[in-house]
Amino acid sequence: MASLNRVSLIGNVGKDPEVRFTQAGDPILSFSLATTETWDGKNGKQEKTEWHKIDVFGPLAKALKSYITKGKKLLVEGKLTYDEWTDKEGNKRTKATIKVSGYGSNIILLGAPGEKREASEEPKPKFDPPGSDDSDVPF
Repeated sequence: MASLNRVSLIGNVGKDPEVRFTQAGDPILSFSLATTETWDGKNGKQEKTEWHKIDVFGPLAKALKSYITKGKKLLVEGKLTYDEWTDKEGNKRTKATIKVSGYGSNIILLGAPGEKREASEEPKPKFDPPGSDDSDVPF
């Protein structure tokens, strides 16, 4: 039986990405992504933000490095990985990372290009071209 390791997140980039390179010269694009959950609790509106480390590899990293910026809303699809190491004090440490590389991995930029919209902004009114009034339709 096959297995599946797939993560899909929609959130906002926490800071501008860092670019580093493998020994072979391939780019790795790294950034943090914030996902926020809100709910009504006993003390009013509650909110919790989770931070996710994202690493993008290969051609996708090269293509996206000039498009991903702090605050940009993204859909990220990748696989969950864990890195383990021992720190200087001898403590075992673990870090979870979403790796975006290969088949089934993707990043989609959400929102209009250059859009910086606040949640409290009023939606723009719908434009009705002249002659689109349905009041003279006989049925």
